[in-house]
Amino acid sequence: MRAEVIESKDGTKIAARVFETPGPARGSVVIGGAMGVRQDYYQPFAQWAAQQGWRVTTFDYRGSGDSAPASLRGFRADLFDWTRDYEAVVDAAHAALPGQPLYLLGHSLGAQLPGLFTNQHKVSGLLSVAAGSGYWRENAPQLKRIVPYFWFVLVPIATRLFGYFPGRKLRKVGDLPAGVVLQWRKWCLSPRYSVSAEGEAVRASYANARFPVHALSITDDELMTWKGTHSLIDLYENAPREVRKLAPADIGARRLGHFGAFRPENEQRLWPRIGEWLAGLGTARTA
Repeated sequence: MRAEVIESKDGTKIAARVFETPGPARGSVVIGGAMGVRQDYYQPFAQWAAQQGWRVTTFDYRGSGDSAPASLRGFRADLFDWTRDYEAVVDAAHAALPGQPLYLLGHSLGAQLPGLFTNQHKVSGLLSVAAGSGYWRENAPQLKRIVPYFWFVLVPIATRLFGYFPGRKLRKVGDLPAGVVLQWRKWCLSPRYSVSAEGEAVRASYANARFPVHALSITDDELMTWKGTHSLIDLYENAPREVRKLAPADIGARRLGHFGAFRPENEQRLWPRIGEWLAGLGTARTA
């Protein structure tokens, strides 16, 4: 593994890590992380995938993880900026292996943002893990009970007081730039998520995607639901797409949840399947 700094379109420095293969690479995998999750979390999987022949890149969105400033108070960033950061990582990975396929492994938010890319032609496929639209009425039951308080009380008040969302102190999501959390709030309160929150340009951007999308809906996900996953994946309306249920029992586990797919204890029973699903994107029907 080596650390890299990748420049986003506006010159913002993005901290990334590249995991090279021991031999010739089968292609590139860029891991797009979930909201509030540092790239460190994906390192064990990235190391494993590199041993399977993939050149893997992880990164932290601006204002988070190793891409965070000394203080988030007043730091300017929104989800469109995070999309540009993700794009820049895709550009760098594509340039490193221009003749090879490039797949996205999108965890939660990491499967939402590719619909907004301006460089979708560089993407060969998206494997979505535990991702849904985020619209609050389609959240899992245990989450849906608390989100009105989260969106209408906690987020507005805490963000105004601190100048950012102090998620670490509150043990909710993680520290987030004010622009990110307030735009995310807008999306999560909108029935068609980013499309109904932002309008026609965003709808058209998702519709432009032609790369295959394969989504895993985790049956014991404490945040996302089967319906929410379909709502997200259907935004990619012109892409070949498939949604598959994945239950803990399918891999002999007691629990998976929203974050379990990337935990090291699932290396033997789940990661080889994820590798197969990634490779399968190369044989998916193209639109």
